[in-house]
Amino acid sequence: MISVLIPAYNEEGNVERTAAAVGSTMDKNNIDYEIVFVNDGSADKTWEKMTALAKADSHIVAVNFSRNFGKESAMFAALETAKGDCAVIFDCDMQFPVDTIVEMYRIWEKGGVDIVEGRKKDRGRESFMYKGFSLLFYRLISSTGGLDMQDASDFKLMDRCVIDALNRMPERLTFFRAMSGWVGFRTERVLFEVADREIGQSKWKTSQLIKFAVNNITSFTSAPLQIVTIFGVITFLISVILGVNTLYNKFFGNSEAGFPTVIILQLLTSSIIMFSLGVIGYYIAKIYEEIKQRPRYIIREIVSRREDKDKNG
Repeated sequence: MISVLIPAYNEEGNVERTAAAVGSTMDKNNIDYEIVFVNDGSADKTWEKMTALAKADSHIVAVNFSRNFGKESAMFAALETAKGDCAVIFDCDMQFPVDTIVEMYRIWEKGGVDIVEGRKKDRGRESFMYKGFSLLFYRLISSTGGLDMQDASDFKLMDRCVIDALNRMPERLTFFRAMSGWVGFRTERVLFEVADREIGQSKWKTSQLIKFAVNNITSFTSAPLQIVTIFGVITFLISVILGVNTLYNKFFGNSEAGFPTVIILQLLTSSIIMFSLGVIGYYIAKIYEEIKQRPRYIIREIVSRREDKDKNG
């Protein structure tokens, strides 16, 4: 059985059509399946529609968070809820093609592959700035984390052994795309085209994307700390050059009145020190978040005919 895992936030217009599209595609290809919806604290009628679907269809499980915890938490909640021999992450806005799930499943079904990863042929209708920012972000993750993250997406099928490995990872600050690559296992890739969103709008704002990038860079790599070290080396070299220049001017009588060099050097070093303290402080904040050991998410209820009862937690 394959578990199709669908996180959703304010997707009342897409829940029913996504369930229908996935269900009909699985039925047409004679694939045993379940659909696990996770409502990430939606403010619209997303949960009501999920509940109605789960009560009417035994293939559907609906998980409701107590509040909005974010897509990363929703994906991991879906992974822990999934009962399938394999599972695939699927976006509720249907920008991932449903037919590609079948292609992934057939590759996995043959054996010898634990992860079938979807790679984007292109990035769809994205602004030049957004594409550039994404390219820079994934290059940084790839170079510092030792993973190939270019054109990566959450759209991937995973064998049960991969699901179990991810569920055993204890960290609270998660980055699914990188973590699913870090665990290793035998991987094959398929290409897909990103479809245009037909209903609703993207929930990601520029400020949220920047926060998402910073959180994931600091959660998965130590690159910013290495940048602090590089700044320290650069500052040292500048100090040596300016120091030699100052001594030269002093000994040969060319020194000028005042201390412009000293002032510039102090401003430069002070700025780098404050920046470095900020980076170190951010990592300390991340450590603080981890050591509190709070759960990644809190589930208010699970609705499913699979077990013929609602769960509360």
